[in-house]
Amino acid sequence: MSSVQATHRPRLSLWVVVAAGGLIAALSLGVRSTFGLLVTPIADGLGTDLGAISLAIAVQNLLWGLSQPIAGALSDRYGATWTLAGGGVLYAAAMLLLSTAESSGMILLSGGFLTGIAIGAASFAVVLSAVGRMAPPEKRSMLLGIVSATGSLGQFVLIPVARYLLDSRSWESTALILALTLIPILLLAPLMRAIPIGDSDPSTTQPAEATPLRSDLRRAASSRSYILLNAAFFVCGFHVTFIGIHLAGFVEFEGLQATTASTALALVGLFNVFGSLLVGALGQRFSFTKLLSGIYGLRAVVIAIYILVPVTATSTIIFAMAMGVLWLSTVPPTSAIVTQQFGPTNAGALFGIVFLSHQMGSFIGAWLGGELVDTTGSYTTMWWLSVGLGVFAMVMHLLIDEGPVPEPPSSAGIGVVPAGLAAVTVAVGVSAAISLAQVSEAEASEGAERSPVSYCVLGPSLHQR
Repeated sequence: MSSVQATHRPRLSLWVVVAAGGLIAALSLGVRSTFGLLVTPIADGLGTDLGAISLAIAVQNLLWGLSQPIAGALSDRYGATWTLAGGGVLYAAAMLLLSTAESSGMILLSGGFLTGIAIGAASFAVVLSAVGRMAPPEKRSMLLGIVSATGSLGQFVLIPVARYLLDSRSWESTALILALTLIPILLLAPLMRAIPIGDSDPSTTQPAEATPLRSDLRRAASSRSYILLNAAFFVCGFHVTFIGIHLAGFVEFEGLQATTASTALALVGLFNVFGSLLVGALGQRFSFTKLLSGIYGLRAVVIAIYILVPVTATSTIIFAMAMGVLWLSTVPPTSAIVTQQFGPTNAGALFGIVFLSHQMGSFIGAWLGGELVDTTGSYTTMWWLSVGLGVFAMVMHLLIDEGPVPEPPSSAGIGVVPAGLAAVTVAVGVSAAISLAQVSEAEASEGAERSPVSYCVLGPSLHQR
């Protein structure tokens, strides 16, 4: 820990820090979760297609990921307070600019680039790494779960609010009001000042005691488990962003009311509270990697069941509740694994790199979802791709060692084999899914009769076209 970070910090209760961090995450993630409801109103208001708005949100997720390692490193070096406060200011400014947008280019700038960078600085990744440094190891899993659970309440509260605002006024006014809800982040950020466990006297802490970031980056680059963790977290980003952004469009495509989607997304946030607390408690007794493997496997099962049964309001609500339990419950154990592997000193930067992989998945989930709907007229491909990626992440976590990463030999290089395997698997999965969609659409356009088996495999949307 640096001398700048360690000097003259008040001894706040760890519970105060957890509460402040949870509320910051609730505001940040809550506003971010409303973008799924804004996609269609923005596209209709500007007269552009779904793919253009999806691209802006995809860029937002990518910039969120690219900025996350930098924000994590700044938080490690100077403390979470300044990082979160700066991100909060930029976030509010970006949403304000979004409310004045009159073109898809301005949507890309405000809702894409600026919002993405802002969320990277004022999000749960910075909060979790800060809390992880302050918490004793035996309580770390539970406290990280509490922060994530509190953060999920923002989605539960703000999605119904956004739905009401969109029904009663313009999307521009809605974006402006959402910008104002981010101001409390500036008041909460100073509460994130605290002394990490073990620093009994911050004035005596020496900078030399900290592990250099370059050293930890070298360990990470040669660690097979760390690279596999990155590959697996890609899947989490793909899942939550595709569902969060495109569920509203999917249920409307299936002939359901728009309120079904907003209710479902709000329930995702509510049930994620239970999921985060449950995983936080289980993480104190069981292996993080096995918990994560189970979560991703269950995601694949839940998604598969949802697209195999007729899509109704009831099935959508049940799907949302099940996915809510599995939603961001992946984040606390993933963050805890990084802390266990490398220690708390550079946890923010190293988890930021893992989160970049998450956001690469988010980019693909947001952008590809919109593009495939524009080109194929169906969400079927994306749903089945989500199932396949869930199985992939389940297997990857069974291969991860969550223990401390040793110093690599001087001749060690980056473990390209796991990363290459992950890239090839994703590429093949995307190609196969797109090919399946093209074949399915061709058959549908020819008026081919479908058997009950093909109906289950290809989804009901193709039959309704």
